[in-house]
Amino acid sequence: MKGKNHRLHVQGQRLRRQRHVRKKLFGSTERPRLAIFRSSKHIYAQIINDDEGKTLVSAGTLESAVRQEASYGGNKAAAAVVGRLVAERAKAAGIDKVCFDRRSYKYHGRVQALADAAREAGLQF
Repeated sequence: MKGKNHRLHVQGQRLRRQRHVRKKLFGSTERPRLAIFRSSKHIYAQIINDDEGKTLVSAGTLESAVRQEASYGGNKAAAAVVGRLVAERAKAAGIDKVCFDRRSYKYHGRVQALADAAREAGLQF
C-alpha cells in the first residue's frame, strides 16, 4: 500500500487521532491549552486561550534563545529547552495550569521531553 493511497490513509489516521485528543480539550481563561507542533527538524509550543482565540505565550526551536542552548531543533534536548522556555514565559504571564494538547503525536520522545521540562519549570497539567 505505497503511493498516493498510502499517504492519504496515513493523513486520515493522523486527523482522526488529532480529533480524538482535541475533542476532550478546551483552553479556557483559567486553564489555557498548551498545544505543540512537531516537525522533523523543529518543535513549537504555544499556550492558547480558546475562549478568545488568542495565543498567550509561544516558543519554538527557531528562536535565537533556543538555538544558543540547542544547535539542532529535532531532538529531545531541544524539546526540553522549548518546554522550559514556554513554562517560564507562562509563569511570567501569570499562567500556572494548562491542559496538554499533544495533537496526533504519541506521548513519547520529543513530546514527552517537552512536557516533562514544562512540568519541572512549574507548569501544572
